[in-house]
Amino acid sequence: MFQKQAVVFLYAVSPVHLGAGQAVGVIDNPIQRERHTGHPCFAGSGIKGAVRHGFEAIGGDKTLIDRLFGPDAATSDLHAGAISFGDAQLVALPIRSLKQGYVYATCPHALSRARRLLTLTGNPVDWPALPDIGEGHCLIANPALLSGDKLHLEAFEYQVQVSPNLPTVSENLADLALAPGFFHDKFKIDLVVLSDTDFSYFSQHAMLVEPHVCINAETGTAKEGGLFYTENLPPESLLIAPLMASQTRTGKTDERMDAEKVMEKVKNVLDGTLLQMGGDASTGRGLVLAKVAGG
Repeated sequence: MFQKQAVVFLYAVSPVHLGAGQAVGVIDNPIQRERHTGHPCFAGSGIKGAVRHGFEAIGGDKTLIDRLFGPDAATSDLHAGAISFGDAQLVALPIRSLKQGYVYATCPHALSRARRLLTLTGNPVDWPALPDIGEGHCLIANPALLSGDKLHLEAFEYQVQVSPNLPTVSENLADLALAPGFFHDKFKIDLVVLSDTDFSYFSQHAMLVEPHVCINAETGTAKEGGLFYTENLPPESLLIAPLMASQTRTGKTDERMDAEKVMEKVKNVLDGTLLQMGGDASTGRGLVLAKVAGG
């Protein structure tokens, strides 16, 4: 049983590829997605593995790795770790806009799930109710995003309602998820709420897809039939995941730490840290900023 809970916001600084391990359609290497929503996600096991792998490099105590995350499977001294990461759920996606470059798009479903997770982990938020949103409509807080009286995202035009309650939500999310600076301020004013249906379209079709080629080691040229496509979550995407801690489970009295101490050790290292997650690390992919709320 986990005694301490928090949430981790994960903000993509570069394209991120956490692979699904199966190819569907024209994309050879798709990213992980939730089955019921189709939204991009990060499996909790992948987050935990990335944090464990880089724990010492980001300032953690090497001697605590086995106690916090569990020992390597090859060792005979097996025990459960004291830290668990849940799957990261999508909160907001960057969508190209005719004005202001891009917006942070979200939907009622994504906001409701983030609110539920924050509340369940001891971070209750007092967000005012937002009006219902139909397909082809949106809520905005920043009139500067408009072209005439419409909002244009990619090739789509949306009917707009300026919401007086949306800034309360966007400002609170920005404070929880992002460090002060340009992106924090942009999130506060350029959050756009689409309908669940419209947001689902972008979560499926607004990803970054990159072509790659296999190189023939002997000739140094592209291998015949070696072209393949890799899907990435775009930079400026925001996800949220639960972080839970228990007392250490090594069975050794001299190594015991309670849940509060375990959470402290991880939070102090993780909060505000740049992590590398997923594939293509050698090409700068997978850079994610972590910010912990609660715990």
